[in-house]
Order: sequence, then C-alpha cells, then structure tokens
Amino acid sequence: MKTIVILLLPVFIFLNISIKAQVAINTDGSAPDNSAMLDVKSTAKGVLITRLTQTQIEAITSPANGLVVFCTNDGKFYAFRQNDNEWKEIAFGTGTISPPCGTPVYDSRDGKSYNTVLIGTQCWMAENLNIGTMINGSSNQTDNSTIEKYCYDNNTSNCDTYGGLYQWDEMMQYTTQQGTQGICPSGWHIPTDDEWITLTNFLGGVLIAGGKMKETGTTHWSSPNTGATNESGFTALPGGYRSYASGSFYTLGLYGFFWSSSEHSDSYAMSRRLRHNSADVYRFYYNTGNGYSVRCLKN
Repeated sequence: MKTIVILLLPVFIFLNISIKAQVAINTDGSAPDNSAMLDVKSTAKGVLITRLTQTQIEAITSPANGLVVFCTNDGKFYAFRQNDNEWKEIAFGTGTISPPCGTPVYDSRDGKSYNTVLIGTQCWMAENLNIGTMINGSSNQTDNSTIEKYCYDNNTSNCDTYGGLYQWDEMMQYTTQQGTQGICPSGWHIPTDDEWITLTNFLGGVLIAGGKMKETGTTHWSSPNTGATNESGFTALPGGYRSYASGSFYTLGLYGFFWSSSEHSDSYAMSRRLRHNSADVYRFYYNTGNGYSVRCLKN
C-alpha cells in the first residue's frame, strides 16, 4: 500500500488534488469547501456521470442505494433506490440553456448532428436535413407516424451527401401552421416565407444572395457555379428534386430547392431555388407533392 501511495503522489500533485479527508479537483490549487467531501471547480469544463447502456445498468450487481448513472439509450439520469429495488429516473426541469449558434445541433431521434451558422440575427442549419426512412420515389409519403424521405435516385448515399427530399405535407407533419417544427429537431422549425426573405435581404437581395449561400467549387455544383462564395456559411447544395407528376428525380448538381412552411394556395407552397449558372435566389410556389430539401431555423 505504501508503494502505491508513493507512486500515485506525483500524479495527485500534478492534478492539484488535495489529499485530505476532503478532496478538491481544480486547476488553481484551492482547498475544498468545508461543506464538501468532493469539490470540483472549473471555469471551462463540467462533470460526466458514468454513461451506460440500459443492459449495462441492469447488469450492475447489488447497486448501492443512491447510485447515479446516465443511460445512453434514452438520454436520462437514473438513481438506484433500495426501498423500491429499482432504478428511478431523475426528472429534468423546464429550464434550458441553448448552446450558441455555430455549435452543431444533435438530433436525438437518430443520432445525427448538423452544423449551424449565424446569418444576421438568424441561426440556420448549415446542412440539409436528413431524417427518416427512405421510401421509393414512385410512392407518396404518408401520414403514418414514421418520417419518410426520398433519396435522389433511390440511393441512400445521396441522402448522406445532400440530405433527404420531402413532400411538403410530410415535412410539415400534416399541419398548415407557418413556422411549425415539422420534421425539424426540438428547438428548430421550418422557416416561413418571410424568414427566407429576411435571409436573402440580409445577403443583399435575391439577385446576389444565392451566390453567397452556395457551396463553392464544383465538387457538388455543376460548372460554372456562378457567383458562389458561400460567404454566409449557408453551404447550399444542389440536391435536385423528386417530381410529384412522375415520381422521378431531376437536376442533381444543377439546382437546389428548399421548402418554406408558407402555403400559397391549395396544393402549392412557397419555396426557394438556387442554380448552378446564376447567383440569384428564385422565390416561387411549387406543387406540394414535389420532394425538396429542408433547412431548419432555430426558434
């Protein structure tokens, strides 16, 4: 035991841990608070509770009363109560702290994360949404409690690159309320037509805003990718579209189409189109049966 203590002592000194009845973990060498057995202090980092799957939690032998773990299956904390002989969820309150725009947003529904960017006063996803189960382009998406998506040419690798393509009703989750969450993650929503206008106005108007929104180069956009600077950080991609009339896919690499949550009339909704041979942003209404890309906007 003495040998172990001697070997570990330099480590404790290096970490600035006070070896007392009380323990302090910090970087400033301060003593633990008199009321604490363990006092962890930092201005830049938090504390991670043990993260286990549900199966791993259930396999713990004779857990101590009050033992706390984090379950990676459902993203919740649990404490063991001996009186009940089971793990009890530690409930979350209603208070929230949102990370600043520019921090990737994590979608707990499927584990994907999306880059974000602040453009003016708006926080946009900097990637096309890619949530849901792929269905064939020959079929319409339906209100069946499962988010469905198209992948260009029915190829899942195109969804990995360009995101999914969605019919308007599916994207809206079968409501017509402007600014609804739809298929966006919690805390985000489908941008309205007015919010798209705010974006393009901030970028100098519809004649040049597209160039400031498009990814540069010709890796994804076909030549000449006119005016593309991506100075906004929006990183628009030419995901093409799925036609409501034929169920076929068109214009990959040439055009990018993005829905808004604003209806124009029955079976038509407002959208935006960017193209490879222009720096403009085309505002128009299209048939809601088409499959277009989706960008989410932070609430």
